[in-house]
Amino acid sequence: MGGFFGAVGRSDVMSDVFFGVDYHSHLGTKSAGLAAYDAKLGLQRKIHNILNSPFRTKFENIFDEMRGTSAIGCINDTDPQPLLVRSRLGRYAICFIGVINNAEELIDKLLTTTGNTFNSKSGGSVNTTELLATLIDRENSFVDGIKAAWEQIDGTACVLILKENGNIIAARDKAGKLPIHIGKSEEGYSASFEAFAYRKLGYNDEYELGPGEIVELTADSMTVLKEREKEMKMCSFLWSYYGYPTSNYEGVNVEAMRYRNGEIMAENDRNAGRLPNVDSVAGVPDSGTPHAIGYANNSHIPFARPFIKYTPTWPRSFMPANQKDRAKVAKMKLIPVDELICDKELLFVDDSIVRGTQLRETVEFLYSCGAKKVHMRSACPPIMFGCKYLNFSRATNDMELITRSVIYELEGEEGFEHIDEYMDSQTERGKKMRDTICKKFHFESLEYQTLDGLLKAIGIEPCKLCTYCWNGKE
Repeated sequence: MGGFFGAVGRSDVMSDVFFGVDYHSHLGTKSAGLAAYDAKLGLQRKIHNILNSPFRTKFENIFDEMRGTSAIGCINDTDPQPLLVRSRLGRYAICFIGVINNAEELIDKLLTTTGNTFNSKSGGSVNTTELLATLIDRENSFVDGIKAAWEQIDGTACVLILKENGNIIAARDKAGKLPIHIGKSEEGYSASFEAFAYRKLGYNDEYELGPGEIVELTADSMTVLKEREKEMKMCSFLWSYYGYPTSNYEGVNVEAMRYRNGEIMAENDRNAGRLPNVDSVAGVPDSGTPHAIGYANNSHIPFARPFIKYTPTWPRSFMPANQKDRAKVAKMKLIPVDELICDKELLFVDDSIVRGTQLRETVEFLYSCGAKKVHMRSACPPIMFGCKYLNFSRATNDMELITRSVIYELEGEEGFEHIDEYMDSQTERGKKMRDTICKKFHFESLEYQTLDGLLKAIGIEPCKLCTYCWNGKE
């Protein structure tokens, strides 16, 4: 995943872009970079690895190193960016959020048919931002190039381009999987994944790009270069997991959605006669917590925090890269409140269950602290398909998903013909999958939010939301 921020103004915007990019730290932990345009210095760029230190630490000297009346920046989990490019379209900086699933196929095609060359990383792979720039540069304008790239890419690409004249082009991906918000101040304009990032910097909401829409920003204007597409398929996971609590997407606040989602889950449990008799409801921090608050509010079961994540020294969820070390760090981060765990029956709500590795360790930790029983609820439906649009999970193939592996264990390949039944807790297959996961993870009970419940909590027309990871429908 990743997030980006850009600004163009009448005076230096480096401070705005520095803090604006920093406000996207919840969306990426691998690499970060800034590019700026100054009339005297031209285009400049800095990129740093941020796996083991926050963005601000790596870029704290940026005000001595760069300046500009326009700048863009990106935090992501993929390749280093922004890149500086010199092509037939001129000199520019480019960054993007998304994924190019058919990157190798496109690279082979370009090498064979056009004679293009690419910088190769260790292992022979190519920076996907460079690939995207190459696809764009084959056309006669940025707009035509972005449109052509979208047609060839299997995946998603939200794009920011900083031109050599200081203008910024912002392009929301064709299906609108991800957001781009435009802010306006007395000094100029900003483009951001997260709208709250520019609000904290003195910009007001000006516009939210539609799917496939492309705009160009100057200090004085926003010009639409390509109108929005009629259809949208925005990622539902933005509300249930990825989005920051203060974020609004398509007018729907993340925190408020999660409260509603938890309330609907509790109501589902009550109607099905499975509302457990527990001492407290808790959330798996951080994104599971608001879902749990909603569940507690509706069920009238006390909300509690039986353990706390120690974030002063371990603030980042996905580091380090090694799985063994990640597991160790995950364990070290959990500090128990013994009085709220020992001899207690607890219900935990997590934002999702993907592979379940970390959740298994969390439950083992709770039992080691004296928990009597641990019930589990997932704030989204069973994940049955690996995301092919954003790569939101670490699962490299569908069989790494706990649901898929259990289904295969129960009835082999035949089971994948009955995904709809496994999704439904009322069917025999659905009950068997849940019972099997409970035994593997030592849950006293397990239930998932329904797809209808999740869509109701978001409150946007279902036809405008992507639900591929749950039902495989594009």
